[in-house]
Amino acid sequence: MSERVNILVPGDQPAQIQGSHQLERLKPYGDVTVYTDRPASVEEQLRRARAVRVIMNSRGAIKWPAEVLRQCPNLGFITVFGIGTDSIDLKVARELGIDVSNIPGKTAPVVAEHAFGLMLAAAKRVVFQTDELRAGRWGTRIDNVYLTGKTLGVVGVGNIGARMAQLGRALGMRVIAWTFHPSPERAEELGVEFVELDDLLRQSDVISLHLGLTDQSRGIIGQRELGIMKAGALLVNTGRGPLVDEAALVEALESGHLAGAGLDVFTEEPLPADSPILRCKQVVLTPHNADSTPEGIDFLNGGAVDNVIAFLEGKAQNVRN
Repeated sequence: MSERVNILVPGDQPAQIQGSHQLERLKPYGDVTVYTDRPASVEEQLRRARAVRVIMNSRGAIKWPAEVLRQCPNLGFITVFGIGTDSIDLKVARELGIDVSNIPGKTAPVVAEHAFGLMLAAAKRVVFQTDELRAGRWGTRIDNVYLTGKTLGVVGVGNIGARMAQLGRALGMRVIAWTFHPSPERAEELGVEFVELDDLLRQSDVISLHLGLTDQSRGIIGQRELGIMKAGALLVNTGRGPLVDEAALVEALESGHLAGAGLDVFTEEPLPADSPILRCKQVVLTPHNADSTPEGIDFLNGGAVDNVIAFLEGKAQNVRN
């Protein structure tokens, strides 16, 4: 491609691609601007983005609703740095001729390992017992959860969910699963039994969520679903915060119906300092960083750059709209 274009990283905070060797690959194609802070207002966001052709939306931290996209007349492409595209109005992007690409599969083992770690930490009461020791209390009686032989329910069996199922089996857990599109072939491939969602909720000792955020999946775990979960069960969510009714989850945890939760994602991010989930003792929380290992970050940076180059060479890939 002979015409050089403006390529924008509009708010790389927390740091994702700033300083990455992957950016060197874009030099033959255009001029890259990386902002290391998030725009403080929509006006500032538009000032940064209005003239650019390509946006690399690191960490999905900046939203691109219809009213913003319509004010970016030169924009032709947005890549996210992961699977989820819920930060972008895909329908309006398609209407405006803006391709939106994601990065499927590259960090699935990294995210699944994080989900597995959250499950173990919640089951072994790691945060609660660490806090007890820091407070000078030894031997506060609370039972840990023994996972071997228990049932793991995996909700969503894409690349991450499939890997989580594999890890659960390696621990000696029985694994059942639910997906929007089950098939005998997929069940055999994964070594799981597909069941109805309500059956999964009732049977599982641990439920791990691995769905993207769509109109179908938003709020899929609400007060009713939490209520029919097995007493003493654990919930793990590394998908998206709005998959779960957070207020109802807090209620289920505080009442003792659920034994704990491991969460990497939240309804509001960054998590507010006064969020009710923070007062729940039996939770393990991480700040939406399940893929934040050096390997995972480089996988995503490389994938985003691959998407940009493919678009600029007229061969757009991983387009979601």
